[in-house]
Amino acid sequence: MDLSLIFPFIILLLFIPIFLSGRKQKRLVAEMQALQASLEPGDVVTTTSGLRGTVVDASYEDTIDLEIADGVVTTWVRAAVKDKVALDDAIDGHHYTADDAADSTDAPVELSPSLEKAPSLDKAPAVEDTGNGTARS
Repeated sequence: MDLSLIFPFIILLLFIPIFLSGRKQKRLVAEMQALQASLEPGDVVTTTSGLRGTVVDASYEDTIDLEIADGVVTTWVRAAVKDKVALDDAIDGHHYTADDAADSTDAPVELSPSLEKAPSLDKAPAVEDTGNGTARS
């Protein structure tokens, strides 16, 4: 087989996957920009850092205001919004508070972090080295 025919064929085989992945990336970027442009007050969104909030004001071109807790509104760059949360997942956009947890009939929920220290290593059970690669308590 002639080398002048193999070289263009190899170039073509290398170019096709690059071309297809570039098209896929452009499509994903366009979908993300459309999502970020379509945000409206009341939408529940997740940011790229994992924060979930409700859109309060989307009237600015580059930023949106998210309510992350009752009465706590923060301003975010639109590009920080990763996705919209489905209403089923957001439970109708309701923010749970300490009052909701107190009203629950389920097991009690600890609302504040524990101030108890983690168990210290000096209280750990003694381990004896047997010398053959095993340990005995």
